[in-house]
Amino acid sequence: MSVLEFELRLPTPAEWVDVAKSDFNAFLQDHAACERKAAALAMSMVQHYPDKPDLIRGMIDLAMEEMAHFREVMKIMLERGLQQANDEKDPYIKQLLQQIRKNGETYLLDRLLIFSIVEKRGHERFQMMGEALEDPKMKDFYIRLAKAEYRHYTLFIKLAHQYYDAQQVNQRLDELLDAEAHIIKNLPFRAAVH
Repeated sequence: MSVLEFELRLPTPAEWVDVAKSDFNAFLQDHAACERKAAALAMSMVQHYPDKPDLIRGMIDLAMEEMAHFREVMKIMLERGLQQANDEKDPYIKQLLQQIRKNGETYLLDRLLIFSIVEKRGHERFQMMGEALEDPKMKDFYIRLAKAEYRHYTLFIKLAHQYYDAQQVNQRLDELLDAEAHIIKNLPFRAAVH
């Protein structure tokens, strides 16, 4: 395993797939919202860090890819006669964001690491969904998205290592992975990505 990879502390139980598949329309609506919000987040990073060219390049590419995924999910939803759901605060994301230290020196580090963990969880869950779906087109779609989430999670961790000392990155990543496992353990399963 390279320095740009890590394992989640608590794998998603198989029951999550059953819950997500039991209301697949709601899962698709949540998935679309996740892609749209991820694109917006990436563009906000571009705006907030004008002095970091590598971050800017990475976040613009990420935003473009997330919007392409949003378009694909919306196409599937429209074919099924679905509309976007009202925006709701994702309880998983909300609790993870509470881990961000507001200290100016560590704020960017915490954001990069948390977004890396979120993408890693997305990688795991899209892979699980892809393996569980029967429809070959949808199966391929989610397995392809899992590969994209893998690239995204390694992008965030790479940027963290670029801007911070490796020991600082690894220590904080350990703390955040523990916090994420605690959040996952205590949240009920929903027909949602997280």
